Amino acid sequence: MSIVVARVDDRLVHGQVVIGWGRPLELNRIVLVDAEVAASDFERDLYRMAVPAGIEVEFLRPAEAPARLAVLGGGPDRVLVLTGTVAGMTWLARASDQIRAVNLGGIHAGPGRREYLRYVYLTPDELADLRSLEAGGVRVTAQDLPTSAPVSLESLAS
Repeated sequence: MSIVVARVDDRLVHGQVVIGWGRPLELNRIVLVDAEVAASDFERDLYRMAVPAGIEVEFLRPAEAPARLAVLGGGPDRVLVLTGTVAGMTWLARASDQIRAVNLGGIHAGPGRREYLRYVYLTPDELADLRSLEAGGVRVTAQDLPTSAPVSLESLAS
């Protein structure tokens, strides 16, 4: 089935991701793209504990991800691709033709960030990157759960 969701969530793997998205979308694989997590046995073990039986989880360094997504994109798995940053997802979406839409959710307040939704805070640079991504043909929406209506980037940033 391929990539069902490509999501930016700074908490990475947590209940809302595995239960809120995993069950309704019948996901059977999560691909977490993060160099630090991929390099840490401890962090990988922690995230694995949050994932229920029936969902596989992979941890990839960004450089490994485009080739792996190309394989998964033609396979039978229902995959959620996850990054913790807008920059990480922007890079990945440009490097992989498997990502045609990006979901923003769980991007929390921080220095230089402005609130757009209660669960999406962005810096001006992040907003510019997302607009550029969308101009290149990747649909960008914000949505905390699949049962919520998606908010377009245009509506979000107006």
